[in-house]
Amino acid sequence: MKRVLLSFVIVAGLAFGTTSCSKAKDSAKKAGDAVENAAEKTGDAVKQAAEKTKEAVKEGAEAVKEGAEKAVDAVTDNAQVEKGKALFTSKTCATCHGVDKKVLGPSIKNIVKVYSEKGANMVKFLKGNSAPIVDTDPGQVAIMKANVDGFLKDMKAEELQAVTAYMRSVGK
Repeated sequence: MKRVLLSFVIVAGLAFGTTSCSKAKDSAKKAGDAVENAAEKTGDAVKQAAEKTKEAVKEGAEAVKEGAEKAVDAVTDNAQVEKGKALFTSKTCATCHGVDKKVLGPSIKNIVKVYSEKGANMVKFLKGNSAPIVDTDPGQVAIMKANVDGFLKDMKAEELQAVTAYMRSVGK
């Protein structure tokens, strides 16, 4: 009887152990699948976060670049305006053109206004390559032509651009 009972316990133990082992395997497989699924979702989330971070860094870099370019332009514009002011004075333009009022020629503000309204090019005029459009009185035209032919003819294009930059800065 002891042998039968012992055999029964062994068979029952094996059967219970096999069932428990099978359940454990199923649980382990489910846990492994869950871990793998979580890893995939985490990987996707990390990829999305990385893409968003990359895009944000790119946009930030563009903003910094744009700001730096504007700062350089502002410094360049200020230097050009200062150079234009010095040339405007040294080339005796200030003798005939006041900022706000007509002296012998039209005021700077009037010149800038008319050239802006007509979309005309002041540098082209100062080079002698276009007709006057602000004060077309023949006497005024003759005086300005003499100045263009005398004082301005040897000025470089960048110097004439500096003069017009100065005029625009005070003629606003």
